[in-house]
Amino acid sequence: MRNELITVLFLLFLSADFSHGADNETPGNTQPETTPLLTPAEALKAIALPEGFRATLFASEPVIAQPIGIATDTRGRLWVAENYSYAEAAVGFDNAGRDRIVILEDADHDGQAERHTVFWDRGRRLTSVELGNGGVWALSPPQLLFIPDRDGNDVPDGPPEVVLDGFNDQEVRHNIANGLRWGPDGWLYGRQGILVTSLVGRPGAPPSERVPTSCSIWRYHPTRKIYEVYCRGTTNSWGMDWDEFGEPFFINTVIGHLWHALPGAHYRRMYGEDDNPHTYQLIEQTADHFHWDTAEAWHDIRQIGVSPTTDLAGGGHAHSGLMIYQGENWPSRYRGTLFTINFHGRRLNNDTLARQGAGYVARHAADFMKTSDPWFRGLDLITGADGGVYVADWSDIGECHDNDGIHRSSGRIYKIVYGTPARPTIEDVAKLSDDELVAAQFRPNEWLGRQARRVLTNRHADGGAPQSLRDVLRDKLANASESQQRVRALWCLNLLGEASEELLVKQLEQPNEHVRAWAVRLLIDKAPSPQAVGHLTARALTEPSGLVLVYMAAALQRIDPRHRLLLGQALARRGEFADDPVFPLMLWYGLEPTVPEDPRMAVVTATMSRVPLVTQFIARRLTENLRALPEPVDLLVAMAHSEKHVERSRAILTGMSEALRGWRQAPMPGPWKRLQASAVATSDPQIERLVRDLSVVFGDGRALDSLRAIAADHDADPAGRRDALRVLVEARAEGLVPLLQKMADERDLGADAVNAMATFDDPSTPGFLLRSYPKFKEPARAATIVTLATRPAWARELLNAVAAGTIDRGQVPAFQVRQMSGFPNEALRKQVAELWPELRAVPAAKRERIAQLKQALPVNELPAADLSRGRAQFVKACATCHTLFGQGAKIGPDLTGAQRVNLDYLLENIVDPAATVTPGYRLSSVTLADGRLLSGIVSDQAGETIALQTPTEKIVLNRQDVEEIQGSNQSLMPEGLLDTLTPQQLRDLVAYLMAPQQVPLPQ
Repeated sequence: MRNELITVLFLLFLSADFSHGADNETPGNTQPETTPLLTPAEALKAIALPEGFRATLFASEPVIAQPIGIATDTRGRLWVAENYSYAEAAVGFDNAGRDRIVILEDADHDGQAERHTVFWDRGRRLTSVELGNGGVWALSPPQLLFIPDRDGNDVPDGPPEVVLDGFNDQEVRHNIANGLRWGPDGWLYGRQGILVTSLVGRPGAPPSERVPTSCSIWRYHPTRKIYEVYCRGTTNSWGMDWDEFGEPFFINTVIGHLWHALPGAHYRRMYGEDDNPHTYQLIEQTADHFHWDTAEAWHDIRQIGVSPTTDLAGGGHAHSGLMIYQGENWPSRYRGTLFTINFHGRRLNNDTLARQGAGYVARHAADFMKTSDPWFRGLDLITGADGGVYVADWSDIGECHDNDGIHRSSGRIYKIVYGTPARPTIEDVAKLSDDELVAAQFRPNEWLGRQARRVLTNRHADGGAPQSLRDVLRDKLANASESQQRVRALWCLNLLGEASEELLVKQLEQPNEHVRAWAVRLLIDKAPSPQAVGHLTARALTEPSGLVLVYMAAALQRIDPRHRLLLGQALARRGEFADDPVFPLMLWYGLEPTVPEDPRMAVVTATMSRVPLVTQFIARRLTENLRALPEPVDLLVAMAHSEKHVERSRAILTGMSEALRGWRQAPMPGPWKRLQASAVATSDPQIERLVRDLSVVFGDGRALDSLRAIAADHDADPAGRRDALRVLVEARAEGLVPLLQKMADERDLGADAVNAMATFDDPSTPGFLLRSYPKFKEPARAATIVTLATRPAWARELLNAVAAGTIDRGQVPAFQVRQMSGFPNEALRKQVAELWPELRAVPAAKRERIAQLKQALPVNELPAADLSRGRAQFVKACATCHTLFGQGAKIGPDLTGAQRVNLDYLLENIVDPAATVTPGYRLSSVTLADGRLLSGIVSDQAGETIALQTPTEKIVLNRQDVEEIQGSNQSLMPEGLLDTLTPQQLRDLVAYLMAPQQVPLPQ
């Protein structure tokens, strides 16, 4: 009884410390407990693990809450970043919140922390914590902080030092900068999501000295004081780890979950354009699978459970935390495999890694841990000193967008072990001798190796490592029997400042590809000399490993442009990796700046290249500058004419064709006629088509006649006819409107023909379209509305038809209604307002409008909605931009993986779409010289053309045709999208958007 009383008093003491500490004022819970919160003990029982594994409740409320990031120190203690300032979407971040860094210690090694210490409790927007260099690193946007604790007494030596600032801490919300982790190269890595671009730099630095940082992996060197973006793209990464050879991987959400992080890489983005308009193509994910079945809802777990196919796939697209297991406790079959928390699937996904080509492929393995706790919201996981794994659970029933509030008083940390792990024999790695720290590098416990490297680095930060220590490491690098040991020796030598350029160049001859790859990586970190680049160039011609070659390609971006070209040319000769998904693109990213700097040498590179994609992109980059600098293009055309390799000629012509999209006329290259005459002799239909299409741009009337014949031939291939029609329209071919009118009622090309009519200001067009509208097939009918809305006179006739009832006003999408109201014509605007009075004034308080819609959409009535008709509404209103269940366009995010089951989330994004759209992706109105008004996102303004993304297509405009571009704060998705729907249509559409799977269209 006495022991129980002591336990109760102890818990009350901890509760008081948590809830009422003078320095820890936090906002209260705003999340209604509509689903009962399991007790920590109940939540523990809800966890299911493979045979032989067990989980313990390492810590929970009231000791710990809101755990957003975790790390370990040299004593194996767990450091936890608690975030109380994160708030629901309407608030963003609550400034009353004070975030904390807490130390948890399990002295008796029973899997439960019996001691906790608050290290720091003045944080705001705290997302992660890491240890090293005599203190604690805290990412607390807009700042990266260093909190000194050089005596290691768990009390800050003074106030935090601001190392960096400029990370966006408002609009970015759940895409906020996060994830501090030390890389084996001594850099501190972090991440940021896609919603905004931060300007990061040292405190007080002007914008010119700051680094723009959007969705990316970034890193900071603690002694060299350098901040840089490591790689760009994806959506919102919230996890990163390195494998046994130091290869970095990061986790992501929405568009693919796993990516091999290469320096200077440009990865696929969830939306928007890459920072460099000349990348041309982005790298796809490393995994060969998705963790959710795109034909079903993965996220509806709380209401309908997980279907067998989604369960088999992995449970959902949202991932948080990444760990590559390299401990000594779990069975060997898990070593080197990846684990990530599936946020909505409430489980740990497991993937295996394998070398493939120039990189890696990740394959799906059986899901590891599952829990039936509806409050489980895992955010981070790491391996501990004994090989057990810590999993941090945010513990909330809300989503990352948190439309329905935050539950701040809960949080759990679990520890997962296999059997009974051996107790660590080292109490504090920081107390080991130099010899012991070096010996730790060559043990299989990666946790120990990482901690030992940090201690070794900190201990000899001044470069004063004993000679005996350096000799041991050099010997291991040269003679160790295992390649992993050689790699670790190289890491240590680098961290101690002993990896000279001479030593690294020597490693290019090492038998193991990972040692060679690291030699390249460390060379480019140190700004290699021309002599070192020469060694890389010589090695590039014979290097057998695609992985080493891809790091050489990455090196191009960090080498002085005067010295990079020879290395790039050597790499371009490696045709055996031409079809690799990564190598050609990394090579292009490095070569691209050299093309405008030295166009003639770029032609030489294209000539010798055995990588067609590189040849294609060189031709495209040079042709974009054709008018100002025609000579290099002349050389390319001459090369394509004399080229014996058809594939290279095809690559050159493809690049030229892509560059001249949207050009009405371009100067004809000198050798073009010779190439044109010989094109037929190639017997390559693709080359024939490319030459014909380009001849039109170069002013050849015979090519125009040929294209007319192709476009008019009903028996020809639809794809070829469509391409011919595109070229004719771009060339503004005379007399084309009659042909377009004949094609308008075709099944395959009707919509293309109607869209093309917008380009020609023919007075017969609006009458023809309105007369033909009733008999048009659906794609052409939708195109009719889009076309008529582009010109004031045509829009007036469309509005008259709506007023007369000839065209139902419900057939006019809200986007076109908004576009017509943008014409500088008061009579037109008045007519639009009369026909759509509900759109005249969208409520200033969007929350009020959302509340109105929620009242019109009672949850108990949604199951009775007509999903087939809802799908028809989706096709009409949403599919032009969004994909759902594999159907629709990819202009906006794929909705299949969105939080569709959350009605608040749906309504918030539909009613106020501009709220979550970054400035670079907001709507612009483009007025053309011929009187048309187009609306869309201006995505590329390079050279002579401007790319405009509308809800239906990407239009390439000639700059000379553009009269004015006017930006706005609006999203491409129009406001008022739901306001034109009847109550039944509204229920049908919303029910379909929330549906678990696709249904047939109505008959």
